[in-house]
Amino acid sequence: MPAKRPTGAGAFPKAVEPPAPPVADPVATYAALDLGTNSCRMLVAQPKGSQFHVIDSFSKSVQLGHGLEASGRISRASMGRTVQAMRICRKKFQKHRVERMRLVATEACRRAENGVELIEAVRRETGLELEIIQPEEEARLAVVSCAPLVSTRTEQLLVVDIGGGSTELVWIDISRVPRSERPKAIMRLHKGFVTENSPFPAAKVVDWISIPLGVATLRDQFRDVKGDGARFALMSCYFEDMLAEFTPYEAGVGREGFQIIGTSGTVTTVAASHLGLRRYDRNKVDGLRMTSAQIDAVIRGYLIMGDAGRRADPRIGRDRQALIMSGAAILQALMRAWPTDRLSVADRGLREGLLYAQMSADGVLEDGPF
Repeated sequence: MPAKRPTGAGAFPKAVEPPAPPVADPVATYAALDLGTNSCRMLVAQPKGSQFHVIDSFSKSVQLGHGLEASGRISRASMGRTVQAMRICRKKFQKHRVERMRLVATEACRRAENGVELIEAVRRETGLELEIIQPEEEARLAVVSCAPLVSTRTEQLLVVDIGGGSTELVWIDISRVPRSERPKAIMRLHKGFVTENSPFPAAKVVDWISIPLGVATLRDQFRDVKGDGARFALMSCYFEDMLAEFTPYEAGVGREGFQIIGTSGTVTTVAASHLGLRRYDRNKVDGLRMTSAQIDAVIRGYLIMGDAGRRADPRIGRDRQALIMSGAAILQALMRAWPTDRLSVADRGLREGLLYAQMSADGVLEDGPF
């Protein structure tokens, strides 16, 4: 069943959000790391105006979810890959003299019997401190990362983060916020989903849910089904059934003023395929708006390609080929369920949310306070 509305580790800089320094350094170097079910992804950045400038990044497939569904444990091989990836990140932190960082782990470590053992191994081998965050904070950080993509015309916003082991959905009402303040109101949610005491125009989180199905876990549940088409249809219908408890508005809402933002590797891969990019270009993908018909056309193309074709497609690649159809099944189910035929594509997520939250707390972003 979905995890719904739950409440609320060093030799290296402590990987938590300490109180802001008395005088914030506007050129301090920050880092954020997301250890997910499939990948370890990291950004190093500096504040730049109301945004930030990325000066280094790193991504490596660690496959924490491999075999997790069956055994309930993270394998030794996955632990080894994770420690190796974290050693690389540590060298980058040292190279860039990172002053503030937050390093988090999500669904795989939440679910695994030996998730804490992995955290201890990383601390012992690298000196870096990972923390396992809860679904609410994961959802909140995904929302914050998407704030710059919120249209000033949007009144009802749905942010969807399709991960490897879970999918977070957050429905936000910003109809009472002045149009020019709506992106900033979303940004202020980094402090929490409850904002009654805020002196600023507040975004209202109407409902949110964390569904324990992502691209890896959904694929594993239907691995034995023969045939691409049959497997895809079953995955999509199964995921749609999991949305039954998520009912922000019983009477529904109209298309006017409604925006859905999707953030995940699935969404950005579908966008790159739609654009026909020979090489991935974040500047062309981030912020792109796609129609349901365009998304469906890309997914039909994936089904026609088959395994071999998807593996050879440069927009998908060998690593993502095994996961793209389960991600596409989730995406198609979501587009059927909500009153819109458009999706805003976000090439951003937990890492960006972590950076925004740290920088906002330190007051180093120009257009604050957020």
